Amino acid sequence: METRTCKECGQKLLGRKDQKFCSDYCRNTFNNRQNEDANNYVRRINNILRKNRRILEQMNPKGKVTVDGIRLAEEGFNFHYFTNVYTTQKGSSYYFCYDQGYLKMENDQYMLVHKQDYVK
Repeated sequence: METRTCKECGQKLLGRKDQKFCSDYCRNTFNNRQNEDANNYVRRINNILRKNRRILEQMNPKGKVTVDGIRLAEEGFNFHYFTNVYTTQKGSSYYFCYDQGYLKMENDQYMLVHKQDYVK
């Protein structure tokens, strides 16, 4: 008969034939280690998106305001990361970080907006 061992710690398994781990701790540790690289990548991007959203929200308390691009950059805003783009019928593109967005205008000006219900 084949001896089955825990995939994490190597301890001999007793019980069900399809058992892979000796405990919840070993199962969780194994799975967390397997997903570590992907989780770190996603976590880093989510942190950037949350920071962008927080900056937009702080600079736009009333729902619509125009600010200089340099001011956004000084606060640490990263223009390369956003959750979606909404293009109007006139061809203007609004970039959103969740529910907070911006539209690039002339002279490095940005109009900050709060996402409306009709914007999908």
